[in-house]
Amino acid sequence: MLVLKNLDIDLIRSEKKTLLGFFLLYTILCIVILTFISYLYYSFQKDLMLQEQRVKLQEYSNDFAFRLKDLHINFDKYKYYPRDEKFNSAIFDSSKKQIFSTLQAKNVNLNKVIYLVDNKIHFVTQPESYYLGTKYIVIEISEDKSWLENVYGFLISFVSVSLFIMLILGYFLLNLFLKPMKDALYLLDRFIKDTTHELNTPVSTVVTNIEMIDKNSLDEKLRRKINRVDIAAKTISNIYDDLTYLTLNNKIISDNKKVNLSKLVEQRVEYFHTLASVKKIDFVVNIKNSISIFIDEKKLSKLIDNLLSNAIKYNKLYGVIKVSLDDNSLIIEDSGKGMSKEQLNNLFIRYKRFDKSVGGFGIGLSIVSMIAKEYDLRVDFQSKLDKGTKVIVTWEN
Repeated sequence: MLVLKNLDIDLIRSEKKTLLGFFLLYTILCIVILTFISYLYYSFQKDLMLQEQRVKLQEYSNDFAFRLKDLHINFDKYKYYPRDEKFNSAIFDSSKKQIFSTLQAKNVNLNKVIYLVDNKIHFVTQPESYYLGTKYIVIEISEDKSWLENVYGFLISFVSVSLFIMLILGYFLLNLFLKPMKDALYLLDRFIKDTTHELNTPVSTVVTNIEMIDKNSLDEKLRRKINRVDIAAKTISNIYDDLTYLTLNNKIISDNKKVNLSKLVEQRVEYFHTLASVKKIDFVVNIKNSISIFIDEKKLSKLIDNLLSNAIKYNKLYGVIKVSLDDNSLIIEDSGKGMSKEQLNNLFIRYKRFDKSVGGFGIGLSIVSMIAKEYDLRVDFQSKLDKGTKVIVTWEN
């Protein structure tokens, strides 16, 4: 349980989904197996009951055959079909055509010796001679329901106890099989936390020192080199911020306050200008002044950064990014590759990457989703392949 608490919520949900899927499949398999066993047990008990009744039915058939013989010999005298209150009967000729019958169940199978049909037991025998043209005698008695009640009672208890034991066993087996995966995820989680912790100082130092450089005082060749370092440092810094947010999210205390969103969007666009310049991407900005929102500024900045970063990564060379802000919506639209309907349905799955030719770990939109849920922001994606993607973030005023 301690390991599970250290894993992030998405991995826990993924594990629960795996558990539920396995349990559903395992339960269905258990039910199929128990149904098959129950059927075998029912068939065995039915055959046992029929064999127990067979002795009595043989006696009835012998008695009936004797009466039938007597009727055959004295037909001119009696002319009355023999009946008995203990059983019903029927006689058939050699072509299996009915001669006479008092049977209640009409489905007769002369190819079997004893069988159960419509709550009646039929016993088929052949007399020693063809009395009155009879080739087959069928004796019928009512089924004794007590055996069936005993069978059902046993099966209900057996299936209930067995299914319970099998499910408990399946749960422990599944946890045993998942333990290596849990351990691996725990080690990965610890590795990411330790790595981000170690990266903090060097990344901060590089970014801070680059920002302190007066690029206007440098010659063109050196300025381009510094810009490349700046781009690399900002990329690392952005990845570092994402990883830090993921690993420390449950420990971050939100500092909610009234944030000047207009100013923040302008700052983030300016921050990403250097990254966008690598692909010759232009920003078209339409920001309404003095738009404010009550939120944690760092988290909002992280949301905007991930949307702008994706708009750059998945854009085309010499593309355009349009950024619009009004009273209750922020729109970021790019002219890039776009996405299919299937990709749109899987946008917020952590570590899901749709284009491995670009960088990243597939965690940016997962973070966007987490922040949006925390502050009741609605994030809608509209996209067409080879046309681009539009992201609309809306909130209540």
